[in-house]
Amino acid sequence: MEQLFDKFFDSVANLFSGGGGDEIPWCDGDVIHGCEKEVAEANKGDSDEHKSESIMRLSWALVHSRQPEDVQRGIAMLEASLANSSSPLHQREKLYLLAVGYFRTGEYSTCRHLVEQCLEIAPEWRQALTLKKTIKDKIAKDGFVGIGITVSAVGLIAAGIVSALVRR
Repeated sequence: MEQLFDKFFDSVANLFSGGGGDEIPWCDGDVIHGCEKEVAEANKGDSDEHKSESIMRLSWALVHSRQPEDVQRGIAMLEASLANSSSPLHQREKLYLLAVGYFRTGEYSTCRHLVEQCLEIAPEWRQALTLKKTIKDKIAKDGFVGIGITVSAVGLIAAGIVSALVRR
């Protein structure tokens, strides 16, 4: 009986664990470090456009990091620079990167709102449409996991009661 329960819970765990399942790329520390060096070099006298591009690359790397503190740093940089967006294209890019950052932190409501703002600027933008679907899928999966955990808990309680009754 115990082996049956173990097998059941292993299969449930495999169903819910998946590999993350999203198509959003990750970025490692070496890339972030390279972008930080590029920003430092750009701040030594390059044009404002080059500085801005360097900061955008660093922001991209940070919000795609596996390290939560990097993601938070990227979010802060993007939020600080959002008001300075000179064109709808730059604003769209920053909103999208902010959405990625909030997706990585699990703040799906904020992420969804930012993606909707991107789609107001560019309704057919494939990256934003893909992220919107990824958010929807993640919210549905999280709900499914919650239901699965609840059903598993009820099943364990029922099995415990049946087991106790059988022993008597």
